[in-house]
Amino acid sequence: MAKLKIRDKKVKIAITKDKKKKDKADPEAVPELPAEYSSPTRDEEHSDSRDVSQSSDSELSCEINEVEGNDLHHPAEESDSSEDEVAPRNTIGDVPLEWYKDEEHIGYDIAGRKIKKHARKDKIESFLAGVDDSKNWRKIYDEYNDEEVELTKKEMKLIKRLLQGSTPHTEVDPYAPYVDWFDWEDKGHPLSNAPEPKRRFIPSKWEHKKVVKYIRAIRKGWIKFEKPEEEPRHYLLWGDDSTSAESKRQGLKYIPAPKPKLAGHEESYNPSLEYIPTQEEINSYQLMYEEDRPKFIPKRYESLRNVPAYENALKEGFDRCLDLYLCPRTRKKRINIDPESLKPKLPSRKDLKPYPSKCYLEYLGHSGPVKSVSVEISGQWLASGSTDGTIRLWEVETGRCLKVWEVGQPVNHVAWNPLPQLPILAASAGHDVLLLDTGLGDAEEQHRITELLHVEESASTDDRDLVSWAREEMYGGIRLKHTKAVANVEWHRKGDYFTTVMPKGDTKAVLLHQLSKKQTHNPFKKLRGLAVSAVFHPTRSIFFISTKNHIRIYDLLKSKLINKLETGLQEVSSVAVHPGGDNLIVGSKEGKMCWFDMDLSSRPYKILKTHPKDITNVAFHRSYPLFASSSEDCTAYVFHGMVYSDLNQNPLIVPLEILRGHASSKYGGVLDCKFHPRQPWLFTAGADSVIKLYCH
Repeated sequence: MAKLKIRDKKVKIAITKDKKKKDKADPEAVPELPAEYSSPTRDEEHSDSRDVSQSSDSELSCEINEVEGNDLHHPAEESDSSEDEVAPRNTIGDVPLEWYKDEEHIGYDIAGRKIKKHARKDKIESFLAGVDDSKNWRKIYDEYNDEEVELTKKEMKLIKRLLQGSTPHTEVDPYAPYVDWFDWEDKGHPLSNAPEPKRRFIPSKWEHKKVVKYIRAIRKGWIKFEKPEEEPRHYLLWGDDSTSAESKRQGLKYIPAPKPKLAGHEESYNPSLEYIPTQEEINSYQLMYEEDRPKFIPKRYESLRNVPAYENALKEGFDRCLDLYLCPRTRKKRINIDPESLKPKLPSRKDLKPYPSKCYLEYLGHSGPVKSVSVEISGQWLASGSTDGTIRLWEVETGRCLKVWEVGQPVNHVAWNPLPQLPILAASAGHDVLLLDTGLGDAEEQHRITELLHVEESASTDDRDLVSWAREEMYGGIRLKHTKAVANVEWHRKGDYFTTVMPKGDTKAVLLHQLSKKQTHNPFKKLRGLAVSAVFHPTRSIFFISTKNHIRIYDLLKSKLINKLETGLQEVSSVAVHPGGDNLIVGSKEGKMCWFDMDLSSRPYKILKTHPKDITNVAFHRSYPLFASSSEDCTAYVFHGMVYSDLNQNPLIVPLEILRGHASSKYGGVLDCKFHPRQPWLFTAGADSVIKLYCH
């Protein structure tokens, strides 16, 4: 391989060559040069190259001519490139040599031995070597292998041919005669490529008979042509242009441009006084939007001679031309439909009573935002949890605070046990879930609750990292210590199982707990997405888990996913299941609420855009066809949602009432809402530390 670059009288040559002729005895041996013949440094190379460039060009040409003359007497040797090429001594590959500038070696040979650097010649030694050796100018330094290479006569001849722009090898003829490798018959061109003259055309006898047949049919009237319609000589002078145009055109009908509005009394030079606005009305025009302002303000002149030129005449004429030229026109078929008939026929609100509409009672006592409320199954007691670190027990009808638990941490959620004989309250505060004995019920129920909430020692599941069951010494209950903050607690309908949701729990986000055996299970380790909430089916062994975008439905007996609902919302905030179990409502943080009919589709049956802010909670009533939603806009919406037993009839959804009354706070508006289990009453918990009861 040879590379040559001559510019500004600088020569740089790098050649790798086979030395088989010289080293036939030991082809694998690598010759090493003595120290006095070691290659010069980079600065010395440049100085030597300058010395070479300063020598006379005649000497270089004579040398190369001599080489060329000697090679003319010998035929060109043909050799295989694979035999001539020898692998380089250095095996470092594409590693730059700059990395070895501070080392004593420049690389490694094929056996893995270090290739030591040779001593460098100084400038005086390089100059003396060039004077003593007449062929020193043909020697080059190979940096890659750290050795000097002397160019042969054949290589000098190759370099000269490259400089002249010729082919590198003399045996190659660039102008070899063309060899036609293919041969075929009649390959010669015709004498003339001109088209044949018309006199050589021979008409077809059968085409002549066909033409005669058509002529005879036309003459006898067998073939008839449509005559062009004649335009009527008379037309209505004052007729509508559109009618005449429509009668002529068969395809797209011509639509005339709308005519400009004719001038009225207000555009007269001497209009009546009722058309002339006062100065106050003219000043009020400036406060209006530009599209709402009147285009023309009438003025009064004594005579027609005093009327000036219309200042917007040119602009309006130009706009009119643009409308005629650019605006496409289509004919609209108007249908006379009463707008009231397009509205859905909904029942009257009077026929849908009872539903909560007025605030009847307020529960005061919390010092911080109330984040959650829960009503006992009998409807007599109400529990609430607040960020002030307390859980309060209220009597619903009187508003009296019966008991207060000081938890010490903000309470996120509270939930009553659904069994009336087990008045146990579950509350999530920070990383812990508390199971508290409310002290309600008779002696037999209290004895059973005491046995149920008894924990001998710290119990946990087989997986020690899930939850630890410990005795709550202060209030005589059970404390379940989780690894992350618990956001939601929900009970199973039988009262023995309950679930907790840790949004940041990753593989332990949703856990199932059994109160009787003090055990915790984690069947949802491969849950995709960030868990928001989880609820049990009211009648079957089905479990709902809501993530930010989907609702996943699991069969607990078969331990498999049976359905996946696509909400189409940005982020889900809450979920509630209809008491029948076939319908579901989902609230989102964008103010939308979705109604799912799970027997119908996995997509929402209806999307309600109700609140302008985030929806904090949604809830169904146990017995009445009511559902509600609470939002951070300090309101709660009450809806009538009737689900029919006839599968061919869609659910009826009617908005009923907007409940207001909570004050706005930096922590939000209405944070939670729950229905009374027996009455059409609604409890709302606000960020203003107030709990309100709305009745019918």
